[in-house]
Amino acid sequence: MKKWIAAATASVLLGSYAAATVYAAPEPSLEPAKEAGALEVRRSAYDRLALMTGLEWEQVAALDQYERTLRKARPKARPKLGSWAGLYVTPDQWSGYLNPDKEDRNSTSILFFGGIGKDGNGDGKADPTNDIDLLYSQASAVAKMGSSSDDFLIGVWEFYHNMRAVQRVNQFAQLYRTHGRLNLEGSAFPVPVGTHYSYRSTWGTARGWGGHRTHEGTDIFADHGLPVRSTCYGVVENMGWNSYGGWRIGIRDLDNRYHYYAHLSGFDKSLRSGQAVTPGQTIGWVGSSGYGKPGTSGKFPPHLHYGIYRDRGMLEWAFDPYPLLRQWEKAEFKARKKSKQAK
Repeated sequence: MKKWIAAATASVLLGSYAAATVYAAPEPSLEPAKEAGALEVRRSAYDRLALMTGLEWEQVAALDQYERTLRKARPKARPKLGSWAGLYVTPDQWSGYLNPDKEDRNSTSILFFGGIGKDGNGDGKADPTNDIDLLYSQASAVAKMGSSSDDFLIGVWEFYHNMRAVQRVNQFAQLYRTHGRLNLEGSAFPVPVGTHYSYRSTWGTARGWGGHRTHEGTDIFADHGLPVRSTCYGVVENMGWNSYGGWRIGIRDLDNRYHYYAHLSGFDKSLRSGQAVTPGQTIGWVGSSGYGKPGTSGKFPPHLHYGIYRDRGMLEWAFDPYPLLRQWEKAEFKARKKSKQAK
C-alpha cells in the first residue's frame, strides 16, 4: 500500500515534468565484477559516470574515495551498502524524508519526495545496494550546481555542509589529476634508511612544555640536516611555523590520514601548500626548531617528530605511528637488498 501511495502521489503531482525526466544508462560493463572494487572496475565506472553527469572522472573518484575513508574510520556507523562503492545513505536520505515508503525504488517518486536515489544502471530501479546507482546518485546531486571547479566545490558543500569534506574531496581530486591513475599506493620511511638515526615507541609519553600533554607521535633522532621525506602520495595541507612543532609540514593522503612532520630545520624551496608529493620525495631536513616564537631552535637535540592522524568526518584522532614506521623501514631495507642482489 505504501509503495502504491508514494508512486501515485508523485505521479499526480509531478505530472508531465516527471515524464520528461530521463536519466542516461551506462554500458552493461559497469555492473560490478566478481572482484568487487577492482581498480579497473572502479575506473570504468568513474569514466562512464563522468560522461553521464558532466563531472571529471577524478571528481567522481574523489567523492567515492572520501566516502570510502569515512566508512573505514567509522565502519559501524557507516556500513557498506553495495559491494564496493563508498557512499552511505540512510533510507530517509535515499527515498526522501517525507516519503511514506522507505523502501521506495521508483526514481519518479523518490525525486518528488526529495530523496537522492537514482537509477544509474538502467534497470528501472533506484537501488541503494547497487554500486552504480549509489555512485550516480551522489555524483548527480553534486553536479546539480554545475561542472566548473568552483561549482563542483559548491556542490560538495551542498551535499555535506562540511568544509572539511570540501577540502578532502578537492585534495583527492587533485591527486588523481596529478598522477592520472587510481593506484596511488606506496610508502617510504620518513628519513633515508641506512643513514644515522634511531627511534623507539614514544607514543603517550608526557610532555611538559606549554602545559601537561601526551606525545602523539614518534621521535626519530638523527643528524641535523638529514633529509626528511614524504611517507606517502599526498597533498601538502599546511606548512610553516607552529609554536610546539617549530617548522612543520602536514600532508594529507588518499586514505584521509594527516602526516605531521615537525621540528624541521627548513623546507624544500619548491614546496607549496596544495602541492602533490610522492613517497620518498624530500620535503625538508631534520632540525631542532620549536617550543617558542618563530625561529626558536636548539631547545632539544635534533630529531624529527612524526605523527599521523585519521579524519573521522567531523574531527581527527591520532594513532601510534610506530608500527607503520617499522613496517616501512623493513620494506625499504628489503627492497634495497633485493636491488643489490639483482645487480
